[in-house]
Amino acid sequence: MLLSSYTPDLIEAGCDEVGRGCLAGPVVAAAVILPKNYTHELLTDSKQLKKEERKAVEQDIIRDALAWAVAEVSNGEIDKINILNASFKAMHLALDKLEIQPQFLLIDGNRFTPYRDLKFECVIKGDGKYLSIAAASVLAKNYRDDLMEKLSQLHPGYGWDTNVGYPTEEHRDGIRVLGITSYHRRSFQLLPSQLELF
Repeated sequence: MLLSSYTPDLIEAGCDEVGRGCLAGPVVAAAVILPKNYTHELLTDSKQLKKEERKAVEQDIIRDALAWAVAEVSNGEIDKINILNASFKAMHLALDKLEIQPQFLLIDGNRFTPYRDLKFECVIKGDGKYLSIAAASVLAKNYRDDLMEKLSQLHPGYGWDTNVGYPTEEHRDGIRVLGITSYHRRSFQLLPSQLELF
């Protein structure tokens, strides 16, 4: 059973990101403020849910959340500032978009750059421990998966409709045969040996 909050007396936003390990596409983050004592039978880490379950849970989150937002940082920006900073920036951008100002942040992972003057707590594997982080993981993953599915229609041959940009064999075979697209992260090792790109 996931916990409903870390600080019962404060307005708390859970934050999570997806796409850090991908070779292509943006990194996407979400921030969610849930009602106090919120419960949900299915809500958990998005990686533990099937696509149909995630879509159903997303509708519940949108209906029930006091505030939620999703933001992305492009692959071009990732190449400029590195993936870790891009992940933090995506979370900050999502927090900027919240219609309610949180008083405390729950961050999935072990590192974060402070947002304004808000106190925060980093929680390793937090999407499996706190409902607000789990909700953020669901919104971010659904958004990014949908985006990569659309991009796969513009750039067939990389398998983005199924691997959503992660370094699968199909994706790397596509890079070997077709080269890279404008959505690939040039600062990443796209193939086991960069020489194979040329």
